[in-house]
Amino acid sequence: QVQLVESGGELVQSGGSLRLSCAASGLIFRLYSMSWYRQAPGKERELVATIDSGGSTNYVDSVKGRFTISRDNAKMTLYLQMNSLKPEDTALYYCNALYVSLKYWGQGTQVTVSS
Repeated sequence: QVQLVESGGELVQSGGSLRLSCAASGLIFRLYSMSWYRQAPGKERELVATIDSGGSTNYVDSVKGRFTISRDNAKMTLYLQMNSLKPEDTALYYCNALYVSLKYWGQGTQVTVSS
């Protein structure tokens, strides 16, 4: 059974930093492209950052230069380092794993940035 468990979300002041983690189990982690998505109240889920199996990364423009996605295949864990946080980064952050047609989601971790 595949599980993705996010952690690290909390309330932080504007300008602060957080590191989100996503612990994976039940899948061959190194094969999967891993992503972070977020969904703010009343908005659609948005792709934030992706790291593929080879380590190449992509980011939505609004987080470039502030967020860094990384992975530790030995620990089967995905990370999102978030710096210079803004109130507009407030959302429920989800971990996603994708390999061919196989797609899995975590339950999410809440990030709230106060102004």
